[in-house]
Amino acid sequence: MERCAARRAPEEERRVRANAREYNEKFQYASNCIKTSKYNIVTFLPVNLFEQFQEVANTYFLFLLILQLIPQISSLSWFTTIVPLVLVLTITAVKDATDDYFRHKSDNQVNNRQSQVLIGGVLRQEQWMNVRVGDIIKLENNQFVAADLLLLSSSEPHGLCYIETAELDGETNMKVRQAIPVTAELGDTSKLARFDGEVICEPPNNKLDKFGGTLYWKENKYPLSNQNMLLRGCVLRNTEWCFGLVIFAGPDTKLMQNSGRTKFKRTSIDRLMNTLVLWIFGFLVCMGVILAIGNAIWEHEVGICFQIYLPWDEGVHSAFFSGFLSFWSYIIILNTVVPISLYVSVEVIRLGHSYFINWDKKMYCAKRQTPAEARTTTLNEELGQVEYIFSDKTGTLTQNIMVFSKCSVNGHSYGDVQDMLGHKAELGERPEPVNFSFNPLADPRFQFWDPSLLEAVKLGDLHVHEFFRLLSLCHTVMSEEKSEGELLYKAQSPDEGALVTAARNFGFVFRSRTPKTITVHELGQAITYQLLAILDFNNIRKRMSVIVRSPEGKIRLYCKGADTILLERLHPVNQDLTSITTDHLNEYAGEGLRTLVLAYKDLEESYYKDWSERLHRAGSAPEAREDHLARLYDEVEHDMMLLGATAIEDKLQQGVPETIAILTLANIKIWVLTGDKQETAVNIGYSCKMLTDDMTEVFVVTGHTVLEVREELRKAREKMMDASRSVCNGFSYQEKLSTKLTSVLEAIAGEYALVINGHSLAHALEADMEVEFLETACACKAVICCRVTPLQKAQVVELVKKYKKAVTLAIGDGANDVSMIKTAHIGVGISGQEGIQAVLASDYSFSQFKFLQRLLLVHGRWSYLRMCKFLCYFFYKNFAFTMVHFWFGFFCGFSAQTVYDQYFITLYNIVYTSLPVLAMGVFDQDVPEQRSMEYPKLYEPGQLNLLFNKREFFICIAQGIYTSVLMFFIPYGVFADATRDDGAQLADYQSFAVTVATSLVIVVSVQIGLDTGFWTAINHFFIWGSLAAYFAILFTMHSDGLFRVFPNQFRFVGNAQNTLAQPTVWLTIALTTVVCIMPVVAFRFLKLDLKPELSDTVRYTQLVRKKQKTQHRCMRRAGHVGSRRSGYAFSHQEGFGELIMSGKNMRLSSLALSSFAPRPSTSWIETLRKKKGCEGSSAGSPSGAASKTLKV
Repeated sequence: MERCAARRAPEEERRVRANAREYNEKFQYASNCIKTSKYNIVTFLPVNLFEQFQEVANTYFLFLLILQLIPQISSLSWFTTIVPLVLVLTITAVKDATDDYFRHKSDNQVNNRQSQVLIGGVLRQEQWMNVRVGDIIKLENNQFVAADLLLLSSSEPHGLCYIETAELDGETNMKVRQAIPVTAELGDTSKLARFDGEVICEPPNNKLDKFGGTLYWKENKYPLSNQNMLLRGCVLRNTEWCFGLVIFAGPDTKLMQNSGRTKFKRTSIDRLMNTLVLWIFGFLVCMGVILAIGNAIWEHEVGICFQIYLPWDEGVHSAFFSGFLSFWSYIIILNTVVPISLYVSVEVIRLGHSYFINWDKKMYCAKRQTPAEARTTTLNEELGQVEYIFSDKTGTLTQNIMVFSKCSVNGHSYGDVQDMLGHKAELGERPEPVNFSFNPLADPRFQFWDPSLLEAVKLGDLHVHEFFRLLSLCHTVMSEEKSEGELLYKAQSPDEGALVTAARNFGFVFRSRTPKTITVHELGQAITYQLLAILDFNNIRKRMSVIVRSPEGKIRLYCKGADTILLERLHPVNQDLTSITTDHLNEYAGEGLRTLVLAYKDLEESYYKDWSERLHRAGSAPEAREDHLARLYDEVEHDMMLLGATAIEDKLQQGVPETIAILTLANIKIWVLTGDKQETAVNIGYSCKMLTDDMTEVFVVTGHTVLEVREELRKAREKMMDASRSVCNGFSYQEKLSTKLTSVLEAIAGEYALVINGHSLAHALEADMEVEFLETACACKAVICCRVTPLQKAQVVELVKKYKKAVTLAIGDGANDVSMIKTAHIGVGISGQEGIQAVLASDYSFSQFKFLQRLLLVHGRWSYLRMCKFLCYFFYKNFAFTMVHFWFGFFCGFSAQTVYDQYFITLYNIVYTSLPVLAMGVFDQDVPEQRSMEYPKLYEPGQLNLLFNKREFFICIAQGIYTSVLMFFIPYGVFADATRDDGAQLADYQSFAVTVATSLVIVVSVQIGLDTGFWTAINHFFIWGSLAAYFAILFTMHSDGLFRVFPNQFRFVGNAQNTLAQPTVWLTIALTTVVCIMPVVAFRFLKLDLKPELSDTVRYTQLVRKKQKTQHRCMRRAGHVGSRRSGYAFSHQEGFGELIMSGKNMRLSSLALSSFAPRPSTSWIETLRKKKGCEGSSAGSPSGAASKTLKV
């Protein structure tokens, strides 16, 4: 993120004095202006051109253009290079200008927002960019916070205000902030204008949940925390107004500090293409050197004898200098091996693929009216090469909508619905939900299926009453009553909202709160409890408590938290109840529910007074405040009495288990990185079938020290290796260790999973242990990282990128996923419940996790396939075109004479061959989309990078050189002795050029017809249209009319008509075409027959199905008059065939392949996977391997 102000030295601490701009300006703090744009009107052209010429290809073509302006070495006109170069530069400049225009628009929109600033005791409207550190600004309800502010006062009692932080941390629930008491009374502008307090605090940083500082005012000091801060990006809610002191502005705000620079992402094909272009350039130089040497030798031995009528050009005095000039001439002529149109074509194809994603109705969410969106056009083909997916959990795999499902109260479990026979009812057999009509304040959307819990409430069960009383008191939920009885809860977490709503429906209605009281309607009776203390939740405590005084004067602590923490803090008398409740917790966890344990403790008045005084002193401590508070919290939360447990269902998004299963079959490994606790993450892991009971073992790493973590990882690897040794007979441990350890671990027998906590992960990611962690994790089928920070998410992704050299994809929906999304090769944002920060940082976005399956297996695989076929054909056609000049050099005295005329050279890549290859690159398919989803193994060639790599590149080059040899020597051999119909000699330069050019256009057109796997009307139009355009332009350029207009440019009148009127020429073209194409056709038929690819087998099964359906229809028509039994048989068979094809019942996979393709179809994939180190991939028997490949 760029700053509007100049860069400054890093701060050690920040000093801010209220209402003192002159004092604050001497520190040169950043203004509140934000700048993300790159250009302005003056700098756009020079800066953009400078950036474009940073690209090697553009610089290369500029260099060629300069060479072509030198008449001594140029045998081609300058327009053959400048036309495509200007086209490329213009298209790129327009795209960059459009992007920057929107950045300017966004900057202006933000910087010009209005804010009320207190200047000279008067509130003035100022633009955001004019706000300065130390200013006091006024915010009103529903306004965005302009900068990071210290809350001074508000319209609410006790200086409270409510904010929404969706744009900051992705959470849509309201949060509470409170001014310190000494400033909470500064409610009017006159008092605020006299406020001259000074804040000394931490320097700018990106920690959203922490702030430390001190306010010095009137010779007193007051500690400041994150609870006193309003951060930029928040929205003021349910608060009429508030005043705040600007502490951090503009790029120093925590929102901007977390934005970071978006890393430029380049695909592996891009990197390979750049390498290949350099190789081709080296090859071009070698050809130039060879021909230059040939020129020097020819001029010295032969040319010297013809100086009288073939004199050297002016300035050429030796054969050596002639060879030097010839080198540069051939560099110009042969430069078309890397045409500039390659880069334009690649961008056009990527743009087309992006539009296909945007237009895909099957990735459109009607409920939210959200389509899929490709936010970048540069990564589409990499979607077909993903090996690792890193996913957030809440809101990505789940809906982030919590439902109170079950509970355990005093040893009784509620929530299971039983049928008439007393058995557990299935989902479809459920009776009507519980009727809460007795409660006028009940939430009509809440549903519960076990009536016995409501009966217990009505019968006055004291334990059940206390259970729901705890749920209605122990929380931080805010209540808003829009009208009488219409309550709206604003909770910091969906879990809290679900629990308070459950208590509300069962008659314990949380009605309102003040900083010191909580009002609850208990079975219709309003009761106000005095709120003495809130012991807030954090990741270390994993629990939350409140201390309240009842109307009777009794002081009680209510606590809820994780079972692992709370059960060990209970009074010993709870032992039997704890055992029963633990069984219930295990049952709930097995069903994938999120659990909490509830407990309470009565406090003596004298003890509470003493504890409260110590709490006040700890809260005012200048140092180690949090440690003092934590010790006091821990002290009071002991010897509690167990009440029960709750079980909340965080519903999975639709299609998540199926999507994960399909992606796993595609050999994609899925890691879940979540900030949730371990129990919750593991439960969801089981729900979405990442973890199963059939797994050999699930390793849990929870060590708190480096040594503990290292030991737990070592034991996990040893267990996996022991299992591997027992299964792999005939292979010793030492033999396996001769390869990379990772390869051995990935070859283990059995399925394992790894669960690791955030504090353990911090040690595992240290430099001396990261490889051990990665080896262990990559050997597991599933990996779940719990309680991880946003930075740790990015570090895990970076670790896999660094050592595995695999394509990674990160998917999330919250602001805490942004760093992970930016770090991965591909970032996907879910537009869900947690704001739009993740979407804004992503490369692709949609609304549901299940669409990831289609994005990768259909769009990604097709994009990779199309781009690979495009590049293979592109390099082939250009080598076939260019190498003809090389062979001709040996027959023209190495004089840099071109075979084709300059107009053909200019139009070859722009008109004659551009559109057919673009159509193939945009529309081609190997199998239909349904088959891509049904057979995930089709995805593997992309992961192994099989379709375009250095080997495939050299094959294309070899085919292009082979074609060029035949393209030149067959016409050359024919023309040596051929004559016209009238007996005249056929062999003239222009006739030869027309013949070779026509042969070339026809051969490459036939070749792309063979390469095209999916024909559309556009393919037909472009291929046949390009051929027609070639002949139309050819005859036009040799026409009488064009000669009259441009006699110096088009002087060969009628040459094309005369040449193509000769049968010998057409026989030559036909012979050349057949000899060039037949080996390719023969090779492909043999490969299809002897070593078919999986896509070939899938296409074959599809053809067989179509034939069978056609036969069934014919037999049906033929037997129309037959018996009903016969008609029923055919009808039944056709219906069953449709059922199979729909995938609702079964796949044809094993049957089809064992019947139709008895040869191994995937052994080549397995061999290559072994070469990559994955020796454990099962090759199996031929039919077995094929069968496994096609199963879904």
